[in-house]
Amino acid sequence: MKNKIKDFFEKKPNAKIKVKELAKILEANTPQQYDELKEALYFLAEESFIVRRGKRFEKIKSHIDKLVGTFQLSKEGTYAFVILKKSKLNDIFIPEKYFGSAFHGDTVEVKIVAKTRGKNLEGQVVNVIERKHEKIIGTLVKLKDLFFVEPKEKSIQRNIFIDESDLNGAKIGDLVEVIDISLSKRSSYPEGIIGTNFGAAGSFKADVASIAKEFELDTEFPPQVTKELKKLKSEITEEEIAKRLDLRDENIFTIDPFDAKDFDDAVSIKKFANGNISVGIHIADVSYYVTHKSKIYEEALKRGTSVYLVGIVIPMLPELLSNNLCSLVPNKDRLTYSVVVEFTSKLKVVDYVIKKSIINSKRRFTYEEVQEILEKQNGDFYNELSQLNKVAKYLRSERNKEGSINFTRPEVKFELDENGKPIGIKIKQMKESNQLIEELMLLANRIIAGHFNKGNKNTAKPFVYRVHDKPDEAKLYEFVQFVKSLGYKFNTSSKNLSKEFQQLLIQAEGTKEEAVLNEIAIRTMAKAIYSPNNIGHYGLGFPNYSHFTSPIRRFPDLIVHLLTYNYLENNENHLYSLEELNEICEHTSAQERNAVNAERLSIKLKQMEFLKDKLGYEFEGIISGVTNFGLFIEVTENLAEGLVRMRDLDDDYYEFDEKKYSLVGRRNKRVYRLGDKVTVKLIRVDEDKREVDFLIV
Repeated sequence: MKNKIKDFFEKKPNAKIKVKELAKILEANTPQQYDELKEALYFLAEESFIVRRGKRFEKIKSHIDKLVGTFQLSKEGTYAFVILKKSKLNDIFIPEKYFGSAFHGDTVEVKIVAKTRGKNLEGQVVNVIERKHEKIIGTLVKLKDLFFVEPKEKSIQRNIFIDESDLNGAKIGDLVEVIDISLSKRSSYPEGIIGTNFGAAGSFKADVASIAKEFELDTEFPPQVTKELKKLKSEITEEEIAKRLDLRDENIFTIDPFDAKDFDDAVSIKKFANGNISVGIHIADVSYYVTHKSKIYEEALKRGTSVYLVGIVIPMLPELLSNNLCSLVPNKDRLTYSVVVEFTSKLKVVDYVIKKSIINSKRRFTYEEVQEILEKQNGDFYNELSQLNKVAKYLRSERNKEGSINFTRPEVKFELDENGKPIGIKIKQMKESNQLIEELMLLANRIIAGHFNKGNKNTAKPFVYRVHDKPDEAKLYEFVQFVKSLGYKFNTSSKNLSKEFQQLLIQAEGTKEEAVLNEIAIRTMAKAIYSPNNIGHYGLGFPNYSHFTSPIRRFPDLIVHLLTYNYLENNENHLYSLEELNEICEHTSAQERNAVNAERLSIKLKQMEFLKDKLGYEFEGIISGVTNFGLFIEVTENLAEGLVRMRDLDDDYYEFDEKKYSLVGRRNKRVYRLGDKVTVKLIRVDEDKREVDFLIV
């Protein structure tokens, strides 16, 4: 009877048939034959030849086709499902014993091994076709005399068995990278080989390596780049100098953070006989050394940006360029691209020049040094610095009148010991010296973008802009409702909404709502990106804006330098098509987001490392996030963030009010609202899970 049923389904593989219909076809007419038919159907289902769906039986296609799909591990890690590709079958249930060497996210092949589990067939992973993670980072541990790597990636959830002969010198507690992962013949776990040992887990080197791997950041430059670097010459020829604006005798200087290593911008100021003043913004001419389509160029494009992790930089350009040939260090001739702007005595722009130049910086200032000179009204280049500060203040004032939004989001600065351990955290202060440089860089970026966006869209040259779209209407509506609940006004009918944002933040300055309004306003905004399509910069209130001033650390700035030179030299051969520029903008915008996420994680890990020996300490904080599972708290003194879990708010049952960003006690009506100040006690720091827990005091 089993053979008869098999023959039927082989001839009609797509048949879906009831028992009575099959009995009639197979002429199982007697009660005994009918019972034999039902018994045969039962055994064929057990053997996974057929499957019962409702009252009908159908043939399982896996006997002909491979069943391929994505392995999705449950949160418990005790079972999984394979989400099939190109199949009408439901997801395949995989019990733990049949995982094989699969990890969450892998593309796998499965075979059906048993009858249905509810609506799902039960299967076994027989082959890993493609891994989501070819290499896995984790900590080496020893369990019952066997070596395993516990992955750092939360979604993986499965330890990897390591044979003692494959440890490659790694010790218990080291952070390692596992390669060549396969199904172990000696263990029920996947098995791998230790490829790279980053050193003791939690060490500075290990943390950097872990973040670099997680965000796919290359810490080494390929051999082709190294080969090209050897051809670069530090000497600047007289022929090259003759082509440029020679500014080496002028009082030009840099102003940067005290720990900066690459100086890509310098400034200057001088008075004309007619009372007008000339302000120079001089940017490192990276394009002289990094030529279009060179190996260094291609690697810089791939990276997109430098990444600033705590205590270390993963640069876009090799050190020979970023810290040497292109860096505007004092008392060295350096090639630059200058934007020299002429102002009237009343600080109205009347003219500007965009020209390749050569400078020799007379001084390397830190922000702190400039701030002290401005406050004491005495020191090196005081006259120049005070005049530049006057210009910067005027530019800022004019920008604010147009509705430019000045968000305040504090940043932290770490003090590290010789081993990279955090021994102190300070909040960066934005003072006049910082704003001086910021305003001059904004000015140069505006002038460059505006210069190439003259006329209509048909005559404007293909270019790379830094654009910022207006807020999404739904987000704006939610923001306005929240603002009104706090007693503030916001006119959505205004022709200049950015000015409404600005006025709101000015009103909130110094109030208890200042932090929350800044944070929610930032969340309401779109993200700034790079694009050849100029829609203006909403947040800054600029119709034309680009990035020109940081070519050592941002690839779009380098592209803008190349385009600027090409257009100003009247070169009719376009370097890039609009399509190419669009691809570059999309890639560099994505790389920028990736870098920001890596930098945030680096800060978070250092904050956790700083807090881990402070269990039981109390901190003043602000509620920085409200969810249905608890309150996120940002510690005021070091900006570290942790969670007060809902279960630990045990004085009442709290309900989540999504629209008002708050938790409300059902009985006592106590409200915990975004931006509220609270005192919390640190009760847990889990560096592996990247979690910090607080209690409300």
